Amino acid sequence: MQLGLKPVKPHSKTIKNHSVKPPFHRHAFHRINALSIDFKELDYQKTPLGDISLRRRSEPRLDDRVLYEVKLGDEFLMSSLFTEAERQLTHLALAELNGDDLQVVVGGLGLGYTAAAALEHSAVTSLIVIDVMAPVIDWHRRGLVPLGKTLTDDPRCQLIEADFFAVSTNPDIGFDGSAKNSRVHAVLVDIDHSPSRWLNPGNGTFYTAVGLSSIARKLLPGGVFGLWSDDPDDDRFMELLSSVFHTVSAHEVAFENPYTDAESTNTVYLARTPN
Repeated sequence: MQLGLKPVKPHSKTIKNHSVKPPFHRHAFHRINALSIDFKELDYQKTPLGDISLRRRSEPRLDDRVLYEVKLGDEFLMSSLFTEAERQLTHLALAELNGDDLQVVVGGLGLGYTAAAALEHSAVTSLIVIDVMAPVIDWHRRGLVPLGKTLTDDPRCQLIEADFFAVSTNPDIGFDGSAKNSRVHAVLVDIDHSPSRWLNPGNGTFYTAVGLSSIARKLLPGGVFGLWSDDPDDDRFMELLSSVFHTVSAHEVAFENPYTDAESTNTVYLARTPN
């Protein structure tokens, strides 16, 4: 784990009562938009999954801090204010690995925080980032988002427009779309809200023994599969992971929520193949 990161609490049913949803999480920005005094829609495009938009606004309650937010249809997907768990997805997963020539795949580009965290590790020599949304990749290439140049200027990083779920479950192609199905050290996924709440109904087949087994076969021995979730850890999903992978764990990632003066949490699941 990198220095300066907030501590991560290990999975424990006694730490937090998950029966109550945190009062604010990354999909609830409709509560605060009315207070924005400086707003600009940077891009708006139609996609097969719905209309997607990127916007920049200042937040008066945070000393006019500039925030970047992504909206799909009527739903808010992400904000540059809440990125701790996305970064921890990477740092927790890579902390499980040894070696100095790591090949990493990220499913879901978003605002780029999971991918950029991987580039902070000098041991990472190859990073493939797959996103089905052409506009999202375009935002980074055009420098419309803060981490765009961080990713596009690093020769280790490739941004690939593709359906991550289709690529990950196809045994005949690699993550870069080539016919060479090379295995990698880590696959990190931040696409759906959780293993049971999907952006697209078709994504649900990934969160099955068959779908997860496909990922396991694309990992090297001792490789790591990591998954971000907006929901508390799910015992049923942990059992599913255990049926496919050698070792599994769930980590509660806590981060400060300035709108509630309290902590909110996300979950990071990790699963490893046998050495």
